[in-house]
Amino acid sequence: MYTEGEAKKIGVVGWVKNTNQGTVTGQVQGPEEKVNSMKSWLSKVGSPSSRIDRTNFSNEKTISKLEYSNFSIRY
Repeated sequence: MYTEGEAKKIGVVGWVKNTNQGTVTGQVQGPEEKVNSMKSWLSKVGSPSSRIDRTNFSNEKTISKLEYSNFSIRY
């Protein structure tokens, strides 16, 4: 819920999901500077009840068109 709110505030699209392993996975899309802001928030702030041990961002690439129209929580 907090991640979704922050994503909408920053202006990125994509999704986030809690995993059974106690981690979070997802995808973020938008202008590079906005994606970097979201990555910083995910790495340093996160949800109030979260404990951030480490972050791992992978499969980063430039895209020509956004694949999502909003940011959502997946279950």
